[in-house]
Order: sequence, then C-alpha cells, then structure tokens
Amino acid sequence: MDQSDQTSNQVNPQRIFTWKAPLRAFKKRGKNVLRFYGALAFLLSLIVFFFGDKILLIPILTLLFLFYVLTITPPPEVENIITTFGIESAGVTLRWEFLSHFFFITKMGSQVLTLVSNAPYYYHAYFVIPNEDIKKELVSILSKHIMYVEKPQRTFTDRVIDWFSNLIPDDEDAKIKIETPSSFPQTQIQASL
Repeated sequence: MDQSDQTSNQVNPQRIFTWKAPLRAFKKRGKNVLRFYGALAFLLSLIVFFFGDKILLIPILTLLFLFYVLTITPPPEVENIITTFGIESAGVTLRWEFLSHFFFITKMGSQVLTLVSNAPYYYHAYFVIPNEDIKKELVSILSKHIMYVEKPQRTFTDRVIDWFSNLIPDDEDAKIKIETPSSFPQTQIQASL
C-alpha cells in the first residue's frame, strides 16, 4: 500500500468541517484593568471587614485571583470539529439532539458562536470564530441541523454583565488621540487666517 492510500484510510468520513481557534475570547489588557480589579477587591474587602463577615474575604480574593489569571493568560488553541453527529471541541461532544439554536455575538473584539441546548437547562457553549469565511460556512452547515437566531433574546443576566463590563476602564492603547495644530489640514488653517 502506498502512502496516499494510508492517508485516505485515516480520513474520517463523518467529519464535515473543522477549524482551529482559541478556547475563549481573549484580549490583551493593560495595567489599568488590573489596577481596577485590585481597587474594587480592596474596596469590597474593606466593606466586608468592617461589617464583621470576615469569611467573605476568601471569595473576594479568590475572584480577584481568577480575574487576574484570565486577564494575563492567553487561551490555548483547540480544534473544533463538526461531525454528522454533532460538534466536538476540547474533548466535549454536543449532539444535534441536545442543541436547540445558535447565534453569533461579539466578545472582546472577536466573533463568538453561541450554541444553546434544549430546555430545561439552556446550556450555552461558546466557540471563537477567527474570520468571516468560517462564519459563513458555519451558518450554512449548522442551519441544516438547528435553528439560526439572528437577534438573540437578552436575559436580565446578559444585560447586567454588559453593564458591569462597561465599567471596566479602557486599555492604555485605546487613549484618545489629541489633534495638534500641525495635524489639521492646510485648508482649515488658511480659512481661519
């Protein structure tokens, strides 16, 4: 048997589509975000300490450590596989019978595919989409098996998370560019004279 026959036998005919992407959406954050987490944890710790529930300091410091680790550590890249039976990613298989619908959201500047399971649990699974070509391919493949929702229904929890995420300060790289007189076009300068 030659090498081309061996590779053709190793190809799985049940695989429909595969793509590689980070395990979760990630955006490199600056020092301001870490200072914000530290200041918020310190403020909450002081409030808890003076009201006498010192045991609550443990979950506050644990959450501070979790936010620190998730902010600093980039996620690993995994292979996501769509098969005839469902979707596999990071060792977890979601069967088509278990899934209800899907939609796309934007998190930290990345497109994220969200798969929602059937009632009563409504489990959400998230997959990062690296580019628009993969997104179009996913819409065409997934819409054959489960329902595509263009505008997902926002729950109270989603709105609260969005509100809290808007409180986090912007990165140092996203500072507002101040225009100097030398950056104005010449026509505006001549018009003001």
